[in-house]
Amino acid sequence: MSAAEIRREGEGRHHEGPTPEEIKEPSLEGLDRAITGFITLAPLALLALAGWQMWNQELRLRDVAILVAMYVPIGLGVTVGFHRLLTHRSFKTSPLLRGLLAALGTMAVEGPVISWVADHRKHHAYSDRLGDPHSPHVDHGGGWRGALRGLAHAHVGWLFDHQQRGARERFAPDLLADPVVAFVDRTFVLWSLLGLVIPFALGAAIGGSVYGGLEGMLWGGAVRMFLLHHVTYSINSLCHFFGERRFATGDHSRNLRWLAPFSLGEAWHNNHHAFPTSAFHGLRPGELDISGMVIAALERMGLVWDVQRVAAGRMATKAL
Repeated sequence: MSAAEIRREGEGRHHEGPTPEEIKEPSLEGLDRAITGFITLAPLALLALAGWQMWNQELRLRDVAILVAMYVPIGLGVTVGFHRLLTHRSFKTSPLLRGLLAALGTMAVEGPVISWVADHRKHHAYSDRLGDPHSPHVDHGGGWRGALRGLAHAHVGWLFDHQQRGARERFAPDLLADPVVAFVDRTFVLWSLLGLVIPFALGAAIGGSVYGGLEGMLWGGAVRMFLLHHVTYSINSLCHFFGERRFATGDHSRNLRWLAPFSLGEAWHNNHHAFPTSAFHGLRPGELDISGMVIAALERMGLVWDVQRVAAGRMATKAL
């Protein structure tokens, strides 16, 4: 499948139901679930430690600074790199910047980059239908119990369920053939660990001690990971359940305004599903899109080009 075909499928033109070659076959499923469980629960346990620290002593400004200094670039690695560049090809850039964005996104520990892209492209191909890896609306039953089951599945449950995960060979052949992205994908563990080493080094440098380094790793590593994970998961769950719809998309995608600042603009999710290849998710004044602002700044600097935008007339044809 070419990148252009994947984009067309993301617009909603796809046959009913996934084919076997579109589904990733489980490999060492038990081990994968154990690792996923550890990555999911460990930051939560360390968040409790951070809360205990705040209770017993004043929160240090350096801890907040390290948290923000790690959250923003790594978050942009996911939103600008994994999502808008590598999944949807909404702009072009050099191999160096492509590799940097892929490495930053990998530090979020949301899975290897090519697997992330394959799952997300499959999500667009089957959005809120059988085949969507993380829809809150498919096969979860009715009423409030079904709604809660669906939200839980879309938020974290799908990470442990391999029945509808996207096959890399089917949904991301372009990235498998990209030597830069393939290298970052193969070295997933290295970049994930680097995302912990950097805040440790920052904390040690600012605090002047190993204890300062451990505090830096707590806030810039574990707490950052917890927050960024659940903001990303909320796009899959909350943004397909709550919020406003501006455009007809054939799915349940919604814009969730309060989540937009924390998600760096990803929460304009109905906008995104209406126009998947747009580099900008905030499409009108007042729709804060930090990731789009970064892409626009990179474009002005000549670091990215062929940036995809949505014409006003095209928006009008899909407006509700």
